[in-house]
Amino acid sequence: MREKPVYLFTGFLGAGKSTFIQDTLATPEFGEGANTLLLVCESGEVAYDESKFADKVFIERIEKESDLTEARLNGIASKYLFNRVLVEYNGMWMTQTLFENMPRNWVIAQEMTFFDATMFDLYNKNMRQLCFNKMQNAELVVFNRFKKDNDKLPFHKEVRVANRRSQIVYEFGPNDIEVDDIVDELPFDKKASTVEVADDMYADWYRDINENQDDYSNKSIVIKGRVVKGGDMKHGQFGFGRHLMTCCVEDIQFAALLGIYDRIDDFKNGAWVQIKAKVRIEFVDAYGEKGPVLYCKSVEACEPCNPEVATF
Repeated sequence: MREKPVYLFTGFLGAGKSTFIQDTLATPEFGEGANTLLLVCESGEVAYDESKFADKVFIERIEKESDLTEARLNGIASKYLFNRVLVEYNGMWMTQTLFENMPRNWVIAQEMTFFDATMFDLYNKNMRQLCFNKMQNAELVVFNRFKKDNDKLPFHKEVRVANRRSQIVYEFGPNDIEVDDIVDELPFDKKASTVEVADDMYADWYRDINENQDDYSNKSIVIKGRVVKGGDMKHGQFGFGRHLMTCCVEDIQFAALLGIYDRIDDFKNGAWVQIKAKVRIEFVDAYGEKGPVLYCKSVEACEPCNPEVATF
């Protein structure tokens, strides 16, 4: 079946999704004469004016998350001839519900998230998991109703915890926007011949070494973490890492890399250690691809990091 691109618009009620979609569908350059299926998953504050759509748009509404099933979406897809899908998603629903139930030939082409800047701090404190869920895959994050004198850095940091690559836009009013240009400085010097990672820098280091692994090739590193042994690991191999929380307690995972040390059997499973290691980029079966391997020059017992769970 021919693939159907899906443009996903997420955010809470009143964040500006409907207005953006209305303007998009009223633009001839977007439609280019093709038909669009608009899937509406919440009753927005702005009603759609279909008379202003540039091309044919079929609107289907889904009122409950439990109705967002594969059977329902396949049934909708079979009713119309369309070239693309736009989804105005309910801010109280997790995006995984949509991803798991989309027809096989629907492919996410772009995901955009909208927030009311005046409400973002409140939502982020009280519905952290929902906010994080909306930001983690978005190519574009828009903060509407942003004040000129607002400090952008707190908003920037919250997006970057969830997603390092998304573009961030601050909207002050109609046709008055500003693209985020804040440079993300790492809390350690990765240009140094020996990279020293403090206890509170593990999360930033772990993400950066996985996203920019070639930057660490053949560099020495000094860092604390825990030893994990067993499974299919060969003699001298061990997992080195720490528990990492990106969003909330429910998503804590052990974030580790493969370590190599001949005398690792001297340490118990779960022991806290400080390692001095040389980083090499190699294919690792456990990774399923090339990745960083820590060839340890020394491994020494140490006190646990405080706090033990790393965060951004």
